[in-house]
Amino acid sequence: MFITPSDIGSLSYILGFAVISCIVAFLWAPILIDFLRKLNVTRRNDYDATLTMESRRSKVNTPVMGGLLIIVTVAVVTMLFNWDRKLTWVPIGVMVFAALLGGIDDILNIFGRKRRSRSLAQTMTLIRVHQEFKMRFWYTITLPWAVFKRASLWLGSHPGKGVYVHEKLLLQFLAGSMSAWWIYGKLGDAWHYIYFPFVGDVFVGWLIIPIIIFIVMFTANAVNIADGMDGLAGGMLITTFSALTLLSWLDGFGRIAILNATVVGALIAYTYFNIKPARFQMGDVGSLGIGALFAINALAIGEIGTIFFLGFLFYVEAITVLIQVAGRYVLGRRIFKMAPLHHHFELTGWSEEKTIMRFWIVHLFFVIFGVWLSLH
Repeated sequence: MFITPSDIGSLSYILGFAVISCIVAFLWAPILIDFLRKLNVTRRNDYDATLTMESRRSKVNTPVMGGLLIIVTVAVVTMLFNWDRKLTWVPIGVMVFAALLGGIDDILNIFGRKRRSRSLAQTMTLIRVHQEFKMRFWYTITLPWAVFKRASLWLGSHPGKGVYVHEKLLLQFLAGSMSAWWIYGKLGDAWHYIYFPFVGDVFVGWLIIPIIIFIVMFTANAVNIADGMDGLAGGMLITTFSALTLLSWLDGFGRIAILNATVVGALIAYTYFNIKPARFQMGDVGSLGIGALFAINALAIGEIGTIFFLGFLFYVEAITVLIQVAGRYVLGRRIFKMAPLHHHFELTGWSEEKTIMRFWIVHLFFVIFGVWLSLH
């Protein structure tokens, strides 16, 4: 493959946005940190079970919602310099929507009151003994929803005060549906196919819609799950979005390449302040928003066949949580010392720094592998 000077010029222009967003994020990061401290938006041990670990007790009172640095920077730079109704407004809209959901969860977990949730046994009792027929009928027809709500709690680590898992899944479904509407209905017939390396395009038609919804939902939660150590998610996201920038440029998606580069710049600034000891942490506002943006940007440039490798350790971390849940409720025992995977290694004796650096390296390898696959 030969790259012409004009191609180099376009890449230089794209990378300039990484520089701009990095400088912008660095300039207002201290303001955000002071703002979060003044409002007491900090990590509390009453809802974060990992803070009971000896190695993590120092993280109490660290400001959260630091992901606002990324979300706000990316949104503002994009709206000012890279706004395009065809290619960037939906990704930014999905990012902001998911970030808003995460921000509400962060605020409720810190300042909210403990929420009550009716158990399935209580619902069954009400169906049998409630004095009013219309209420017994209501509890009966809504029983599947009650079962879903209770089952979803298996995936929640601290459902007492924040947004419940079933509420998150419902709203994330809306974000995924918005992404699917845009990709399937607006980007053209080429997105009715899935490209697999060494195989080629496989026609899936409308089935791409549920696939997109699932990928957006799962990816947003995967990034959220992996955000558990200082610098871990930020460092891996830099690698992932750098790869997306390169692939977007090579595939001719200039606007999306600029958007990805803008994210890289903001992530560099965020990770600088998030390295241990972190001056702030990402929070759900950042992890859910950036996770959703990663998914929709990868899907928009046709990387469904390689997205698992582009976000490798995020997906592995999420899968270990599902395995742990299955082990507890099906086998009656834990598979890992603690899930997600980074806490398992921490409990086996790895220091936080060793875990983070090794995860960065492993993730980098698989992202490079994913880029290599994408080029075939």
